Order: sequence, then C-alpha cells, then structure tokens
Amino acid sequence: METKTEHVQCLIIGSGPAGYTAAIYAARANLKPIVYQGIQPGGQLTITTEVENYPGYPDGIQGPEMMVDFEKQAKRMGADIRYGLATEVDFSSYPLKVLIDEEKWISADSIILATGATAKWLGLESEKRLNGYGVSACAVCDGFFFKGKDVCIVGAGDTAAEEALYLSNICSLVHMFVRKDAMRASKIMQQRVLNTPNIKVYWDTEVEEILGESKTDSVRIINKKSGEKSVIPVSAYFVAIGHQPNSEILKGWLDMDEAGYIKTLPGTTKTNIKGVFAAGDLQDKIYRQAVTAAGSGCMAALDAERFLSAMEHSAPSDHLMTTEENGNNQTA
Repeated sequence: METKTEHVQCLIIGSGPAGYTAAIYAARANLKPIVYQGIQPGGQLTITTEVENYPGYPDGIQGPEMMVDFEKQAKRMGADIRYGLATEVDFSSYPLKVLIDEEKWISADSIILATGATAKWLGLESEKRLNGYGVSACAVCDGFFFKGKDVCIVGAGDTAAEEALYLSNICSLVHMFVRKDAMRASKIMQQRVLNTPNIKVYWDTEVEEILGESKTDSVRIINKKSGEKSVIPVSAYFVAIGHQPNSEILKGWLDMDEAGYIKTLPGTTKTNIKGVFAAGDLQDKIYRQAVTAAGSGCMAALDAERFLSAMEHSAPSDHLMTTEENGNNQTA
C-alpha cells in the first residue's frame, strides 16, 4: 500500500509532561512542531488522581486536568497536536522518517521522542479497578496521601526497597511482599529494609487480590510454600516491580540499555543519531517524575533548535553517529 508523506521541521512523539513541554519550547522557537499524542494522550498522569508535588499548583491538581492544561498551553503557543501512534521509524537517511498509524510517513528535520515508560503490574483486575484509589505504581508520587496509615508494597529489587524505606518515613507500617525467599535488591538496601522496625517483610508471598469497593482497604495474600491465605488491612497498595520504556519501535536504531531505556549523551537529550532527541521517562529510569520529565522536554526542544540552526547551511553528512561523536559536534 502506498503511503502519503508530510514534511515537518520538528516532530514530537508523545504527549506527557516531556512531550508537551518540548512542544511549548519548540513552538516558541518557531519550529512549528507537530505532536503525535500516542496511545495514551497525556501519558501516565492521566491515570493519576491528585498531584501535589508539581510546582505552581499550591492546592494540588488532578493528573488529567494538569495534562489538559499542558496541552492547552502547547496549542496556544502554536503546536499542531494530533491523535496518532508512531508504528515504525526509518533513521537510515536524512530527513528522518516516522510512520504514523501504519499509513502515513512523516519526514522530519528533527525528532523529539517522549513516549515514556509503562509501569509493570501484577495483572490483577483490582489493580485496574482501584488505580488512583489507593493503588499506585509510584510511592514517591502518592505516598504522602497515606501519611500515618498502614500500606503495602510489592517488589524485591532496589526500587522496591527504596520505596519501602521512603514509605516507612511517612506511614505507620509498611507490609512488603516478596515473591521468593530472597530479595534481588543490593545487600545494603536489603539490610536497611530489614533493620527498619516499621517495615514487615513477607517472604514467598504473592498478592491474590486488592480488596475494597471505592477505595483500597486491604489485600489478600497467599504464602506459596504453606498455601496459607490471609487478609491484611491497608490503605494503599504500591507496586514496584519495574517499568517498561515504550521503545519497541526504536530497537535497532537507537542505543539502549538492557532494559530498553534510550541512552543519551550525559547533560543533553542527544541520542546516537543526529537530529533525534529523547526526553522524559523514555530515557530516565532513575527519577521518573513529572517535573523532571518536563525539564528534559525543555532540554530536548533547545537541543533540537540548536541542531536545526547548525544544519541550516550544511546538509548532514555521515548521518549515523555514535553518541561520543555526536557530543563532539555540540553547538554552543
């Protein structure tokens, strides 16, 4: 099937805090950005209820409402925001190309990737039903709402240990459910968890169900060795079993780590291919906050603007570059 092609100066893929912030800055720089929102317009914040840790909202704001504000601002600046999903890329030559919805190629002088990452869940029906009502994949984001309460966390790696320790400073008791008879976390993190009096670790334990009608009130667990089941009263359930970056279509083109996060030149959003920039949770597995995603979206737009300015009078030769080479070609 023959596909149509449209050419743009700046193409932004993704519409969370990183994508929309990149759009705001790119539009103000007169790059005439086109934003494709992807499968989840607004990103992970659209499944978050109260956001209290983003600067500028003294009374807090609902996640979906916040993303509507971001989108409105990007549109007001002149960004062209469209529904559509990037389904394939071709970075073999310049201009760069992205296939949208398997039917239309967009060729672009610069591309900002802000497709984010998706939290991994156990796959329980109740995780979906109570998401935002005591069920969360981010203790740092939502732990504050359960100050002084009993909560639980599922996971066994460093992230789970860190979040359990974080919750222990806020909550009265943290129940930590570990599926095996040992943690994957580093020894020092395990020791900190085991030495914290208000963290109770359950070994060989799985969560069968999160209980509650309109909000989380308990979890039903099972000990895999004994088969014994029990119900633990909790006000919140946190899952910390990892995130999956939305980078599938970029494999084979961009440098990634073993988990699929895009590698960028330190201090920039530059990837190993000239003109392609990565921002937000797609390349950040450490902080994963709305405010850091927005900051990297700003960086990506500035990096793209400088790249396009440098390319105005010279066509890109040797298009495929290593990150190190790209870094050595930074513009002031």
